[in-house]
Formats: sequence, structure tokens, C-alpha cells
Amino acid sequence: MPTPSPEATIRIAVVGLGKVARDQHVPALAADGRFALAATVSPGADGIDGVPHFASLDALLAQGPPLDAVALCTPPQVRHALAARAIAAGLHVLLEKPPGATVSEVRALTSEADRAGTTLFAAWHSRFAAAVALAGEWLRGRPIRSAAIVWREDVRQWHPGQDWIWEPGGLGVFDPGINALSIATAVLPGPVVLEGARLVVPLNRAAPIAAELDLRAAGGAPVTMDLDWRQTGTPTWDIRVETDDGPLVLSRGGSSLSRPDGSAEHFEDREYPALYARFHELIRRGESDVDLGPFQLVADAFLLGRRQPAEAFHD
Repeated sequence: MPTPSPEATIRIAVVGLGKVARDQHVPALAADGRFALAATVSPGADGIDGVPHFASLDALLAQGPPLDAVALCTPPQVRHALAARAIAAGLHVLLEKPPGATVSEVRALTSEADRAGTTLFAAWHSRFAAAVALAGEWLRGRPIRSAAIVWREDVRQWHPGQDWIWEPGGLGVFDPGINALSIATAVLPGPVVLEGARLVVPLNRAAPIAAELDLRAAGGAPVTMDLDWRQTGTPTWDIRVETDDGPLVLSRGGSSLSRPDGSAEHFEDREYPALYARFHELIRRGESDVDLGPFQLVADAFLLGRRQPAEAFHD
């Protein structure tokens, strides 16, 4: 597919109009003049005022306006077929996290995009939280003693009534937990490997509601991870890294940073605008960005994790 000229507006469709698409993708696109929201796709859901809406991607491709790209915000279990269809149509593809239901299907999509000459972007939005890059710069070259990740929130607040998230491929508590892993793999010396896991699975669900992971960063530094979807009230989204110079703490999902000298910085949420700036850059350069590191660690946790039953969960 020819690379658009720098002046051309990228015509994009958002596929899957759930909470994240409406709260994050649509506003980010509306504020970015380099993109034009040309269409939306979602079966059984209302569209966006003034934007053509279709019940399926096939209907959009057959009957809709011209497109350059799609942002796939559907549940991961159906994303592979949609992405393959979009790539075959010559479109650039942004994959919301997690990028798919399995590591192997995303690898296959990468090959398909390479052959088609289109951009494929596995969009780890938490890496674009403003304090993440600052943390990575501060940690670069410093010996890491250990790290602790605590990622706890209320599933009823963030995923109300979303049964797909409890099914195979939905990841359960790793849906938010993979955000933490995307940050950790960006700021810690790599590669980060999994050594063990404990998965707490409700009796009536297929995916975990809580998990504990034992990981190790390059150089042997131990990394622990505590995930739980049963915390009510204010979420805890923290990563604490112990170094020879003292502790560095990323909090609020990567939007706040505290250094050992007592200095701290706090930023507003700008993840999705930065995410689309990166997608625009990739399209203009004719490149893809598909880092499977965070996804592979989750897959490894399902492979190595010891299951512990928990009481049935009802939304």
C-alpha cells in the first residue's frame, strides 16, 4: 500500500464501540487533525452522531466510505479475523490491547501485514502514560535490585457486565494486568522472564480474578506482581523499582513518578492522543510496531500458573 503523503488526512474507522472506544479512541481522534473518523462498526450498538455506522466490517468495506486504517477495539477473541480482513483490504491496523486471543495469531498477522505492505500496531496504551518514558530514562544504566508491581481494581467498575472477559482468550484480571507488564517491560532491563505464577479462578469462570507472578529482569533482579480485581474504591496501579540509588515509584498507572531524592511529577491522562501520534508516525514511515513481550508473559502465566479455586463471581 502506498505511504500517504505527510499532508494527507488518514481516514480511519473504529471497530467495536465499547466503553474504551467511546471514552478514549473517539475523543483522541476528534482532537487530532491528522485523522478523520470516517466510520464506526459495532453490531447492536448506536454509532456516533454524524459518522456513518455499520453492523459489520464486511458491510463497511462493501458499502462504506474510502478508508486508510482501522482501530480494532473489539473483544480479543474475534480480532484476528477482523484484522486479517482489514489487512487483505490494504488497510493499516491498530490493535487495542491485548492485541489478540493468542500470541501465534498476532505473529501471523504481523507476517500478513508485512506481505501486504500495511502498518500493524499493537497499541500498548499504558506505555504512553507521561511518566513512563521519564522512568525509563532515570533507570537506564542503573543496577536494579528488585521491583514490585501492585495492580488492583474493581472489575465491576471497569468491566461491568462484560462476560467475554471471563472466557478463554479474555484474560480475566490480566486484561488490566497486561498494562502493568507493558510498562515493566518498557522500563526494566530486559528480557523479563516468568518463573512462576498462582492464578485465582472463580468456580464459575474460565479466567482468573487475581494472580501472583514471580518474574526476573535482566541481571537477575526479582520482580513480583500482585493482581486483583476484587479491590473496591480507588484503584492501585503502582510499580516500585529498588535501585542502588534508592526507590523509583511509578503510580496512577504511569502518570505519576516519584524519585529517591523526593522529587515527584504528576501528569494528566494523555495516553491515547500519544498512541495515535505513534500510529500516525508508523503509517507515514511505512513501519509496524508489534511488541509481543507483555502478551507472551501473560501466555506464560497461563502455561506455568497453578490454579487456585475461588468462590463463584457474579457481576
